[in-house]
Amino acid sequence: MAVGGQPVERLQQFLRQLSPKARALLIAELERASLSGDEVPGGDLVLQEVRRAVREADEIPSRIGNPARLFFQSIAPFLVEGERAHKQQGRIARTSLEPIWAWISRDLVPAEATVYSDEIGAALVADDAAACEHLVCTFQDRVADNIGRTIAAARDDEKARRRLAGQLGTTMTLEDVRDLEQILKARNILTLIGDRLPGQIRDLADAHLENAKALLDSPVVLRARILPYALILVSSRLAVPWQLIRLAIKAAQSDDVARVAATPYAHAVELVLAEIERMVLELKADLKRGGNAAVTSLLKCIHDAARGLRTELNLAADSPWSRQLAAVRAEISSMLRREIDSVPGRMRRLLRPRPASEIASGALLDPGDVADTEALIELVGVCRNYAGELAISEMTTRCFNELEHYLDTGVRTLIDGLRRAGPADRPFRQSQVDAAVRFCAKVFGQDYASILEKAAEVAAAQRERKAAVHE
Repeated sequence: MAVGGQPVERLQQFLRQLSPKARALLIAELERASLSGDEVPGGDLVLQEVRRAVREADEIPSRIGNPARLFFQSIAPFLVEGERAHKQQGRIARTSLEPIWAWISRDLVPAEATVYSDEIGAALVADDAAACEHLVCTFQDRVADNIGRTIAAARDDEKARRRLAGQLGTTMTLEDVRDLEQILKARNILTLIGDRLPGQIRDLADAHLENAKALLDSPVVLRARILPYALILVSSRLAVPWQLIRLAIKAAQSDDVARVAATPYAHAVELVLAEIERMVLELKADLKRGGNAAVTSLLKCIHDAARGLRTELNLAADSPWSRQLAAVRAEISSMLRREIDSVPGRMRRLLRPRPASEIASGALLDPGDVADTEALIELVGVCRNYAGELAISEMTTRCFNELEHYLDTGVRTLIDGLRRAGPADRPFRQSQVDAAVRFCAKVFGQDYASILEKAAEVAAAQRERKAAVHE
């Protein structure tokens, strides 16, 4: 395949060699040409490839924008990524945006959507930021009004409700539309709240806590009945999101869950619990993908949030929030058990001493199996740090003890085997020792692993000397 006589491979190589600034400029110009209707020969392919180069370089893509993206830009703090266990008031799934936009353009206000898209495209090409803002706000107001009327008309009409849910795809997306209406209608108030909040709140305590509480207790927030949305705005500014519960504790003047639940700020606790459940779903997906770095980060976040809830709230054993948190901890325990229980067996299969007759000449351990097992051993170590709060203490302790015992008693056998190895089985035994060194670094630390590596080098040297004498 070629573009302008040049193979795609050469195009990809050229785009990778460009500076980040040049790639961003190229994306902007190609998008601007597309919006203005100018056809660039091969432009779609070039745009696709330059975006791929940006992703591979882990750069933040610079995009001129489009009508849908600009329309949804103001609801960014309320978006939630990934799967959801259930619908949470104020949160809109990012995956809902596409079907919502399609519904707006096709069913809700098709004529107005066409005019908006044409006018916003022209404003983007002209780089007229003021015109873009005016067009977006005007169209958002029109959409919000029409959503309100549509939902009101379907409220007492079962057939209309089913048709509406069918147009959007799911009932959960329909609930997201209800939140979209509220957010758009309260857009100016929410913008004002956002402007008065710090860009980041490292610790929601003392003056920061007082100021946030005073802002949320303002008459304008109470009249608009947008406290759940205002709480999400505060949460988006927190370096430690679970600290949102401190607003609820302050509102109740108590850490007793019954008193906290009786205040409007109970929604803060529900938001934190919903976020923990979302992270658990993300953890499940990352465990399947084998994303070890992401798993470690998620485990820490889940652990910290669960500990914060249990430390700062007096969670009665029979309270709904306590039961919800207990269910989350049980799910994590069950999820991690499958991974943790498999680790000792995987390691034993790799490091099991074998007679020379079982080893094919020149064979090696599979590098992928070694890397996967090493990552799982590291996961066990991470889990030990968070075991108490995640209800996995017993399994991680048992697993780690098994790993320690097997490595402590089995490595000497591997080194002896390497010392006696012949030309045919030597590569395999060396790969076993190399794997054991990597595993020991995760279990006992790098110093221990370095000593083991030196011992293996000595054994290899002794083997070479013996081989030389026999020759």
